[in-house]
Amino acid sequence: MAVERILIDQFIKLSLEHLVVDVRSPSEFQHAHFPGALSVPLFDDEERVIVGTTYKQRSREKAIKIGLDFYGVKMKAIVEQVESELKKRDSKTVIVHCWRGGMRSSAIAWLLDLYGFKVYQLEGGYKVFRNWVLSQMTSPWNLRILSGHTGSGKTEILYELEKQNYPVIDLEGMAGHKGSAFGNLELISQCSNEFFENKLALQLYFIATHDFKSPEIWIESESSRIGNININIDFFNQMKVAPRVNIIVPFEKRLDYITEEYGVYDNEEIIHAIERIHKRLGGLETQRAIAFVEEGDLKSAFEILLIYYDRFYDKSTLFQPAFLEIELPDTNPQNNTQLILENLK
Repeated sequence: MAVERILIDQFIKLSLEHLVVDVRSPSEFQHAHFPGALSVPLFDDEERVIVGTTYKQRSREKAIKIGLDFYGVKMKAIVEQVESELKKRDSKTVIVHCWRGGMRSSAIAWLLDLYGFKVYQLEGGYKVFRNWVLSQMTSPWNLRILSGHTGSGKTEILYELEKQNYPVIDLEGMAGHKGSAFGNLELISQCSNEFFENKLALQLYFIATHDFKSPEIWIESESSRIGNININIDFFNQMKVAPRVNIIVPFEKRLDYITEEYGVYDNEEIIHAIERIHKRLGGLETQRAIAFVEEGDLKSAFEILLIYYDRFYDKSTLFQPAFLEIELPDTNPQNNTQLILENLK
């Protein structure tokens, strides 16, 4: 067999079925990578600097010789790592890439081909994949925004729509954050902006290439920032002008919902979350909310916060006026999804 060099469109299609191997350095991979890729670095971070410096300051030939010193002792481990992963998939096919489709991916593609795997190598490497990602952000998408006050159960409605085979994008899930002061109570480390865009682009591609009950992609209304993640400006501009369905759930039902959802966390974590918005919440309201938490009266504490978020929501003018507003009795996702779909008919 011979290594087959492929362009980005074929790479994306093949990646849905086959293992993608990223041979860049660990720090490059950690910053952002193709979602689901296996990290098999040809050089570690220090080795990469040495080879790169030698290439620039001395010669290509000298850099290759130094690189071979690093590479030679790793060849068996590289084959075994890829082989182990492919056995889980019952596969013999692998797609290899580095930063620009140069010597690093060529070296490992040659080795894996020599061992007997079917090997594809991405022309242009990760750099060309990133250009593809950014092109997905500017492509026109048929979006439908779901909005509603905090505690309305919008995310659960999205999950229910997804179960019923409607196209859905969960931006908060991709960002690892729920978009409020309590969005990171689980202390999940958020990914980089670049990796968030990579995940979003592939989800959009998946939706575009699969059959769903309707063409409109359901997506929750968000500000342009989710925790530390900034939504790509081109995609966010499409969100702002997309048709919007606004749901209206009674205050008490929403208060019950967030009290149940966030009441499972330690009081100290909840207090830290309140303190993060103390400048916007105001000193007096911050003190009152914290005092309620310390007294074990979480519902009263969350009532203060819910009033704050309602005011913030009502002032927001980011999105188009809703073309449909629906009053819902509570936060039951199955019933609410059904009511939304019926109203849309």
